[in-house]
Amino acid sequence: MSSRALVALVLSVFAVVVSGCSTTASAPSRPIRALLITGGCCHNYAFQSAQLTNAVGQHARVEWTIVNEGGTGTRAEIPLYGDPDWAKHYDVVVHNECFADTRSPGYIRKITAAHRAGVPAVVIHCAMHTYRATDVDDWREFLGVTSRRHDHMSRYPVKKVSPAHAIVKGMPDNWVTPKDELYIIEKLWPGAQALATSVSEVDGKTYPVAWINRYGKARVFGTTYGHSDETFSDPVFLEYVSRGLLWSAGRLPE
Repeated sequence: MSSRALVALVLSVFAVVVSGCSTTASAPSRPIRALLITGGCCHNYAFQSAQLTNAVGQHARVEWTIVNEGGTGTRAEIPLYGDPDWAKHYDVVVHNECFADTRSPGYIRKITAAHRAGVPAVVIHCAMHTYRATDVDDWREFLGVTSRRHDHMSRYPVKKVSPAHAIVKGMPDNWVTPKDELYIIEKLWPGAQALATSVSEVDGKTYPVAWINRYGKARVFGTTYGHSDETFSDPVFLEYVSRGLLWSAGRLPE
């Protein structure tokens, strides 16, 4: 059995377990069909995937498919995107991959075309630096932000700037992250709206750390935090990312 087939088998069993864990009484009866794309350099993706899927399962019935392809380097064109219908059967796609040096515009546009057509997304941490070496802006417009570098690891205070939004409404007003990286956001794209910000300890400037974006017909939620296992163990982080997924999939109000 191939590794990808094994992942699909494991996830089909996991989906049955998760689908019975809903604590959202008003959620529609049909499970959310979620695709998690992960892999590349720099992070503990097995741990992050388990933490995220378990956290979302506390809120909704979810059928997860997890694809971890491309190895552990910074350059890859994964087989998944070779299928023009790669996103067709999913209600939301979570991008938690890290391939900074992949440059091909044609390859990147295979991904963004599906989202522009209406497939919702969640983008986490190094997804913002994925494809940063390319000359085209399609991926950055999809993300809602442009970022090419980050500050050092630290514990960053987070300020809600759209406190009434459903994604961050329950976030503590005084939340400080576990040790994580602050990404330098060069541009917030016109379709994006910041939900929360942090201040750089290096340049003193304020940068978005959580936001929503409209890309074509799709809802996109993003956060630049998520580097460390400690962050993926933090209940505040897991809560707002879970709610971001529910919002992207249309299960939370605008």
